[in-house]
Amino acid sequence: MPPYTRIGAGELFRLLQFSKTLRFCVVRRYNAGQRKTIVADNPLFEKYGQTLRDGTVIFKENEVGDKMYIIQNGAVRINKTIDGREHKLAELGKSEFFGEMAIVSNTPRSATAVAVGTVELLAFDRAGFEAMIGKNTKIAMSVIDKLSKRLQNANAQIQTLVRSNQRSMIALNLYNSFSEKGADAALTLDSTVESIALDLQCPRDSVMEVVQGLDQSGICKVEGNALRLKDKRALVMQTGISG
Repeated sequence: MPPYTRIGAGELFRLLQFSKTLRFCVVRRYNAGQRKTIVADNPLFEKYGQTLRDGTVIFKENEVGDKMYIIQNGAVRINKTIDGREHKLAELGKSEFFGEMAIVSNTPRSATAVAVGTVELLAFDRAGFEAMIGKNTKIAMSVIDKLSKRLQNANAQIQTLVRSNQRSMIALNLYNSFSEKGADAALTLDSTVESIALDLQCPRDSVMEVVQGLDQSGICKVEGNALRLKDKRALVMQTGISG
């Protein structure tokens, strides 16, 4: 699979469309000593709910998943392994969601999620999530807001990388485009250049200049309005990543 999955304008549109009718699921609070059963109070939990013990691993980094989660009660710790050591990235609480990319783009888990104390979750696969959000508007607006903030942060990081090494980022986007369509397939030159310029927010001429350089070096081949990959290994080297 590609070494890097980019989230561009098209992916953002899919995310917003996917969650456009979502609202927060309100769960009653419980009085000490008189805790009501959440199943009786919330049919949504009866269908999609999970109650997990402290320390339960919800999913592991790099594994394939097909569910996203919304926390109803309790907390979930998000950990990531860096240089062989596990680091805490965040601790999420009630009404927070996580694992959404598994049902949006089928990408492997980017971190590990662990229950902190007793946790009550709603767990949705894509079909279940779409069915749920069709009847819940308020949570949709919250998810849109949170997704937008996450994407804004990701975009800011991308822009920092673009400014530091524009050529490598353009090459990386080309690599991902060829990987998505197939290394032997031809990309449409104009639309590919415009898409990369939009995703990286850089001038179209800058993207075209890099493409022309790859053409001259024999890494890619421009044939009219078609762009073909000639040397995959050399393109990977241009991205600055290990292939």
